[in-house]
Amino acid sequence: MRCVIARFPFELTKSGVLESMKGIKPEPVTGESVIIGRRHYPVKQVGQVITRQDRRDFSAAEVLRAMTQLGFTCRTLPKAAPVRILSSLQHASAMLGSPMPV
Repeated sequence: MRCVIARFPFELTKSGVLESMKGIKPEPVTGESVIIGRRHYPVKQVGQVITRQDRRDFSAAEVLRAMTQLGFTCRTLPKAAPVRILSSLQHASAMLGSPMPV
């Protein structure tokens, strides 16, 4: 499959990506990830290995798009729940705790 990452065209295949990532130890995942084999790799690490470019030259979205089209499972960051701001009365009540049942 032909895809463009960091304005450069690449011919990628699923077997080629599997071969490129063979023997590569996954870094800790802190953001988007790609599941290759049974391992979770950070998207930027996969992009760097398959394109041989610096991680600053491409975006995670470009690699996610290519890996999804090749049939790999990609995970994105879950959206954070909105933070609820308590009023001063609610805050004081939460600090005191709930009453004990009798």
